[in-house]
Amino acid sequence: MKRRLSIVSASAALLLAVSSASPTLALDESERLWLVGSGAFADGLYPLARRVLERFVADHPRDPHVPDAVLLLGKARLNVGDAAAALESFRLAQSFMPPPGQRLEAELWEGEALLRLKRFAEARGAYDQILRTDATSPLAADALYGSGLAELELKRPEAAATAFRDLLQTWPEHRMAPSAAFSLATALVELKRFSEALPLLETFAAKYPGHKHVPSAQYLLGVTRVQMGDRRAGVADLRAFVEKYPTHDLAQSARRLAADTLVRFGDREELQETYKTLIAQTPPTPEALYDAASLAGRLGRTKDQEAAWRKVVAEFPGHPLGRRAALDLSTLAFKRKDWKESASLARAAGESEEDAVKAEGWLQAGEAELKLKRFPAAAKAFEAAVAVKSAEAAVRYRAFAGLGLAREEQKEWKAALTAYEAASRTPDAALRDWAHQRVAAMKSRLSNAPPKPKAGSGS
Repeated sequence: MKRRLSIVSASAALLLAVSSASPTLALDESERLWLVGSGAFADGLYPLARRVLERFVADHPRDPHVPDAVLLLGKARLNVGDAAAALESFRLAQSFMPPPGQRLEAELWEGEALLRLKRFAEARGAYDQILRTDATSPLAADALYGSGLAELELKRPEAAATAFRDLLQTWPEHRMAPSAAFSLATALVELKRFSEALPLLETFAAKYPGHKHVPSAQYLLGVTRVQMGDRRAGVADLRAFVEKYPTHDLAQSARRLAADTLVRFGDREELQETYKTLIAQTPPTPEALYDAASLAGRLGRTKDQEAAWRKVVAEFPGHPLGRRAALDLSTLAFKRKDWKESASLARAAGESEEDAVKAEGWLQAGEAELKLKRFPAAAKAFEAAVAVKSAEAAVRYRAFAGLGLAREEQKEWKAALTAYEAASRTPDAALRDWAHQRVAAMKSRLSNAPPKPKAGSGS
């Protein structure tokens, strides 16, 4: 293989170095370009294959190998991540008579390119056209699988499940059958048809050992069992998944679901055992520490809960869970009437990228600053909370109320009136009545305020 690669590379270098050739050499150039381009593709040298095939197609448009070269060029472009250019090649390949490759092959690759481009409705259309044209084609199973993937992306899990199930029933030994089984289970979980997904997931690892979806199937098995009420088995599946695949993309989600499930449904012994495991995890992670804090709270161990939150803030201050822990600690400090610490922690929470945490953080900061009688800082914090458009309504109305108080303390009656009027639109009856009282008070202030002296009057 190494010898062949070196020959291909050397041939390509020689060809690309030729800038002019005699008529005799020109007769051989197209054949050499085709051989080098197709050979490079066969050896997985996709960037080289692309360059040589592009030159071949451009310089020798009448060569009989051009249709095959265009199809191969599309595949090379797809392999280097240029799906848009690949799509052009596959559509051009379909214009030749006869089309290159297997019957309907260019159409199948067109669907793949459209999937990569996230043009899912068009991809589904391309795959469905293959099935309408020839449902018995050797490529029909691939088209059915692609159609199912497109349906999943289009948030149509029912149609996706139908496609995957049809593939498994018609072509149970097809190379795409394992992926279809996993995708069918995924669609069924999305549809909350857990009892149908369960047998697919329980047998997946044994039926398809070594398949790339084995880890994800185990994670999904844990999710499914938790959702079906078999929480002990589900948590065990999730823990086994994390232990075996600690760096998997779904590992953190598995840890969180296992911890959340125990917090909601676990008995005291399970909670204590999980807390010990999480708090002792090496190296520590923000997820493990935050989950340990949640479990400590469920166990009534408030000191341990606070200590875990402080570890998250200290070791992972910029992490989303570090920001959330800062908000939790701010709330504790506020209850202790430690206004300074509450304000400081709340400002840290206000830097969160999660809008809910950000809004609550700035609201908490504003309320702590009011207690400290630092009214300009309070007003600034409340304005930051109000500026988070996706914040919960209750948070925004409390922030408007706090902003009104801060402005009133600064004797900025008109600004206070505007804030109170905004707060008066809350559905909370008690806050609404209070805000109406403050609106009336501000209007009275404004109506009784002495007129401002005119400029240049000398008064």
